[in-house]
Amino acid sequence: MRLHRRRKAVNVLALGMALAAMAFGLFWLIWILVETVRLGLGGLALSVFTESTPPPQAATGGLANAIVGSLVMVALATGLGTPIGVMAGIYLAEYGKRSVLGAVTGFVNDILLSAPSIVIGLFVYAVVVVRMRSFSGLAGVLALALIVIPVVVRTTENMLGLIPNALREAAYALGTPKWKVISSVTLKAARAGVITGVLLALARIAGETAPLLFTALSNQFFSVDLGAPMASLPVTIFKFAMSPYENWQKLAWAGVFIITAGVLALNIVARTLTRNKN
Repeated sequence: MRLHRRRKAVNVLALGMALAAMAFGLFWLIWILVETVRLGLGGLALSVFTESTPPPQAATGGLANAIVGSLVMVALATGLGTPIGVMAGIYLAEYGKRSVLGAVTGFVNDILLSAPSIVIGLFVYAVVVVRMRSFSGLAGVLALALIVIPVVVRTTENMLGLIPNALREAAYALGTPKWKVISSVTLKAARAGVITGVLLALARIAGETAPLLFTALSNQFFSVDLGAPMASLPVTIFKFAMSPYENWQKLAWAGVFIITAGVLALNIVARTLTRNKN
């Protein structure tokens, strides 16, 4: 009886501490979201999406060049990193489970997955920017792609690992070659999970600032030239939020709201795909 009461007390204490920790985290999360919505909506206007970044104390201006620059670099980085990540994930799950190359690839992928984004930015700066002697949108795309690849690799490998071997064996029993089993059976069955991983990687790079500071830098004017510095929303937010100018600060909060809404939408889509898969 005494042991039962002790266990019940410990259970109540542990449950209370868990709920308190959850409430503590939710408090700050809700506060951040409320402030983002309150200050972000106050800075939103049609000009935010139609005009380029203004000079200090200008009456009008927007974030059109930064928004377009971010969309271009994020789209190209996702398009570059996704095929590489998916193919590497397929190799690790289907071919390289017991090979030395597979073990080395998985180890390197784990390092990239946990590496700070600023380290990746510095690497691309040393390899690309210094040799080109210019900041460029292309360097920004390469830095963001290096962030996309390990996320997609890990997600693809994990999703393919969840596919029952019975599906593979049934396809092999019909004389189906291995490449066809992977493309038509296992990869198709894991499609929702793989797409979810791609969306999560896209959501991660959408708000990355540090790699772009060392690669794409920024541009006050509208430009989609990958060989020249290119504006991006995270870097513009960083620059404007640190400034003493009120118009820049309002635009920074509007940019924060736009990124938050976009990332939230991507996460909702990813969660929906995962739920439908289950």
